[in-house]
Amino acid sequence: METPSMDVLCKMYVRVRDKKRALTKEYEEQVAALDESLNTISAAMKDIMVATGTKSMKTDHGTAYITQKVRYYPMDWSAFGQWIVENNAIDLLEKRVAQTNMHTWITDHPTKTPPGLQADPELVVTVRKT
Repeated sequence: METPSMDVLCKMYVRVRDKKRALTKEYEEQVAALDESLNTISAAMKDIMVATGTKSMKTDHGTAYITQKVRYYPMDWSAFGQWIVENNAIDLLEKRVAQTNMHTWITDHPTKTPPGLQADPELVVTVRKT
């Protein structure tokens, strides 16, 4: 079997990519609608439990619980960063590298690569629709 031409491969690639995007959009819209329904139902259950002063309610179809979830975020990153350093509290941060910022740093400072950093380059084919 002969390998298709680059033009044919690009045409096929764009067609499959567009189909994938359409399916993904449809899926995301359906999931968003379901999430909205779940949030509405959850709010109604929370209202009932708050009104009755309970933290859980058992039913024939399941048990609902109220728990408190707290999210923390700095309002002033500069002050928070200084506090982290002063208190040696680096463990309060998550370990991950900002990929775009690291790429920019290495591009701008090619002789100052941070120690212990591993790069995993990968060749990726990109196709633009004409």
